[in-house]
Amino acid sequence: MHALEAFNQSAFLLINATPATPHLAIALGIFTAKYLILLVPALLLAMWVWGDEAQRDRALRVLLSIVLALSANFLIGELYPHPRPFAIGLGYRFIDHAADPSFPSDHTTIMATMAWAFCLAGRVRLGGILLALTALVGLSRIFLGVHFPLDILGGLVLSMAYAWLVHAAWPALGHTLLNVCQKAYRLCFGWAIRKGWLAA
Repeated sequence: MHALEAFNQSAFLLINATPATPHLAIALGIFTAKYLILLVPALLLAMWVWGDEAQRDRALRVLLSIVLALSANFLIGELYPHPRPFAIGLGYRFIDHAADPSFPSDHTTIMATMAWAFCLAGRVRLGGILLALTALVGLSRIFLGVHFPLDILGGLVLSMAYAWLVHAAWPALGHTLLNVCQKAYRLCFGWAIRKGWLAA
C-alpha cells in the first residue's frame, strides 16, 4: 500500500499544474473540470423530453446507473476516506473544493458510468465519445490539484461495475420502471405535450 500511495503521489505531481503553468492552460482545465459534466443532465433531459420510448429507456437506465454509482461512491468514501492532495499539502490547487474524500472521483464516475451504460445499451459510438470526454475531465481534475490519478482510475473501473449491475437487472425491472416514469411525466407535463413542446 505504501508503494501504491507513493506512485499515486508521484504521478499526481507530474500532472498537477504549477504557478508557472500558462493561464490559458489553467482556464481550459477549469472549463473542462467544472462544466463538461453538464453534458450529462443535458443529454438525458433531451433524450427524455424529445425522444421516443427507446431513447427514454436508455436515459432511465443511465440515470439509475448514475444514482447507484453515487450511492456506492458515498459508501466507499465513508469506509475509505482518502484525503485529497491539497488536504495533505501536496501540489497546487486552482479551483475551490471541499476537503471531502477523494476516492473515487465523482465527476469521473458519473461520466464514465454514463458512457459504459450507453455502450451496454447498444450505443457504443456515443459511449466511446463520452469515455474520451471522461478522460479529459479526470485529467483536468488532477491538473488542477483536486484529485489523485488513482481517484480517476478508480472511477473509471468502478463505473463499469455500476453500469453492468443496472444492465443485468434491466430485463426484470426496466419495463415497469419506464412505464411508471412515463405515466408520471405525462401527468405532470401533459399541458406542454398537448402544445407540442414536448414529446408524448
